[in-house]
Amino acid sequence: YAFTEQGIYMLATVLKGEVAEQQSIFIMRAFREMRRFIANNALLFEKVSHIELKQLEYQKSTDERFDRVFQYIEDHAESEQKIFFDGQIYDAFSLITTIIQKAKSDIILIDGYVDVNTLNVLAKKNAGVDVTIFTYASAPLTNKDVENFNAQYPKLTVKKTQVFHDRFIMLDGKAFYHIGASIKDAGKKCFGISLINDSSIVLGILNRLKTI
Repeated sequence: YAFTEQGIYMLATVLKGEVAEQQSIFIMRAFREMRRFIANNALLFEKVSHIELKQLEYQKSTDERFDRVFQYIEDHAESEQKIFFDGQIYDAFSLITTIIQKAKSDIILIDGYVDVNTLNVLAKKNAGVDVTIFTYASAPLTNKDVENFNAQYPKLTVKKTQVFHDRFIMLDGKAFYHIGASIKDAGKKCFGISLINDSSIVLGILNRLKTI
C-alpha cells in the first residue's frame, strides 16, 4: 500500500523534513504523469493487447497445423516397399519389429512356416494386442509353445490352413503387408516387404480368413 499513490500521500503527511517533502512531491508528480500517460495512450494499449491476443491465437493455430503435419509424416513415413538382400538379418528384423509395434489392437500373421523364432519377433508387440496366426498344419509350433507365449504375451491364437502360399501381416484390420519370406527367415535370403494399399485386396483376404 505504501508504494501506491495513496500510500505516498499518507507518508507525505507523516514524514517531516525538506528532503522528505521534496521526494514525496516528486513521486506524486510521477504518479500523476504516469496516470496521464496511461489515459492518453489507452487506445494504444488496447491495440497492443489485441495484437498480443491475435499472436497467441495465431501461434496456437500454427502449432496445431505443425502437429497435424508431423502426425501425417509419422503415419506415412514408411516406404511402400523395402528390399532386403541376403545377410541383412538385423535390418529385416528391425523393420518387421517396427511394423508389429504399430498395431494397437490386433495382428494377423499369415505364414506357413511359423516356429518359436516367429514368436520371439511377435513378443515385441505392444501389450494388449491380440495375435492370430494362420499357418500350415506341419509348422513346427507346439501347443506348449503357444501356452508359454500366452503366459507372458497374451493373447495368441493359432489356426491351421493350407490356403495361403505367401506371407502377410495385417494390423488392426487396416494396414496390410506382403512379406516375401517367413518372419523366422527374414534377411537370410533376398526378399521384399510391400505395403498393400488396395482396400479390395485387404477385404478379400479378410473375408477368406473368416471361412477358416
